[in-house]
Amino acid sequence: MKLPLAVSLLLLIAALGWTGCDDKKEVNWLDQANCTGIDAATNTYDLSIKTVLDASCALSGCHDAATASNGVNLSTYLGAKSAFEEGNALCAINHGDDCFQMPKGGSKLPQATINVLACWAKNGYKQ
Repeated sequence: MKLPLAVSLLLLIAALGWTGCDDKKEVNWLDQANCTGIDAATNTYDLSIKTVLDASCALSGCHDAATASNGVNLSTYLGAKSAFEEGNALCAINHGDDCFQMPKGGSKLPQATINVLACWAKNGYKQ
């Protein structure tokens, strides 16, 4: 039995589409954190993380207490911890494909800064 050309093409396209769809692996940003040279004892919210977040994220019109863009307030320990625990903050600062890239409209933070933030999360969000 010979299939009409249109049906054959449709089956070919469907087969290619089916085999071309790989399940996306979700990136584990904590596993990718390079904590070499970062002292977990001093990489705490009060000693290093707050300074980074205040300078890069908790700005007026962004993720400060007054604005809290998208409900995210990074100007407090509890707000920052919550944003990082949910995983979206690490995806955002790493400019991941499945999240809003932060800082919005800006360049990606330096990798050393991203590592400090990720290692803070990886080491238990010490205050």
